[in-house]
Amino acid sequence: MKKKVVSILLVTAMVGTMAAGCGSKKGSDSKDEELSLSVTTTFAGEDGNAPNYKEAVSAFEEETGIKINDSSAVSDETFKARIETDFQAGSEPDVLFFFNGADANSFIEEGKVISIDDIRAEYPGYASNMNDDLIPASLVDDVKYAVPVNGYWEGLFCNTEVLDAAGVEVPGADYTWADFEADCEKIKAAGYTPIASALGEIPHYWWEYSIFNHTSLDSHLEVPKSVDEGNGPGWVEGMEDIKKLYEKGYFPENTLSAKDDETFALFTSGKAGFLIDGSWKVGGIASACQSDPDDASTLDKDKLDKFTVTYVPTNGERKATDLIGGLSEGYYITKKAWDDEAKRDAAVKFVEYMTTDDMVAKFAQHTASALKEAPEVDDAEFNSLQIKAIDMMAGVSSLTGAVQDIFNGECRVSTFDGMPQIVTGEVSAKDAVAEGLEMYAEQTAE
Repeated sequence: MKKKVVSILLVTAMVGTMAAGCGSKKGSDSKDEELSLSVTTTFAGEDGNAPNYKEAVSAFEEETGIKINDSSAVSDETFKARIETDFQAGSEPDVLFFFNGADANSFIEEGKVISIDDIRAEYPGYASNMNDDLIPASLVDDVKYAVPVNGYWEGLFCNTEVLDAAGVEVPGADYTWADFEADCEKIKAAGYTPIASALGEIPHYWWEYSIFNHTSLDSHLEVPKSVDEGNGPGWVEGMEDIKKLYEKGYFPENTLSAKDDETFALFTSGKAGFLIDGSWKVGGIASACQSDPDDASTLDKDKLDKFTVTYVPTNGERKATDLIGGLSEGYYITKKAWDDEAKRDAAVKFVEYMTTDDMVAKFAQHTASALKEAPEVDDAEFNSLQIKAIDMMAGVSSLTGAVQDIFNGECRVSTFDGMPQIVTGEVSAKDAVAEGLEMYAEQTAE
């Protein structure tokens, strides 16, 4: 059986193939002897695509003769700081796979990466297999620099064993907040924890969706000027929704002190019904169903079949099928490489090679892409939860980025770190939101 891999907004494509280097002035089959490129990506460590990346790099080197000096590393705050330091010191790589949000602002402001339009002026076919409407633009100048590969979505994972025991059906595309609360009550009455979440450590997903339920597709990424303006009241209502869920006892008893891996274990061990998390959690759930977490061949397929993923309940203007998600990273070509004629052509070839339809399909799998055309994929290539994720994404009406990626740093402390105080009533939701917005206003004014 064949299924279509989904892209951002509706169902996007990934069919067909695109020859590597199709936009290059030189043929993709020509050898560039003794030429090397420095490349840095986030495909490292436990990233599921790290093996795919290594395999692709080896194939590129064999095909072109271009040596890749790779310095990829796990994405964290230390890595982000390293990238910023490298640009400041003039030691940035020739090609960089990196975030396209606020983390890229500094090197874009300094003109140290080349826009897709400028590259197309010399290489007309560059990223021509991508839907330009889906390529994220820079927050600095609304210009597109990074060619995306795989994206992400955030959805509602369900343990169907728990739901069945409580007489709850798997939520569908019209799932409302009232439906959700009724289901949580049934799950609680059956002796299970309705929601697996460590509010004291990782309130991120509930924070985001609770706010999204009180904003709109067009305005969600707008940080309000104050608690009483724009989306301000919606942010407060969102925090109060979480507080109500806490007061009704729908979170784990130790949700304010537990670690995320503890509450995740509640979910995977059949003690909690719902979990909001990202597309990356598909792999984590599969690993939890393996006798050896590092060996996919030990997967207990019957256990994995008890999990599914669906849409997050709506409590406002958004449809349940409007999810948080997007294409948060992509390939940049730096000015340093562009100004070197030999490296310019090699860098274009490398990015084109890493963003062909087939390559993107391999990296994106059940997540999201910006491809124009979508390939059909064989169910045999995916486990049951991945197939359910693909089916779920086929019904998505839109993907909107996370406002917390804009509202980052110290301004999030009052509502992220301060979530325990909000839900227990020590601090009012309005005061907590106001504190964060005031700090954000100060940061952006500097």
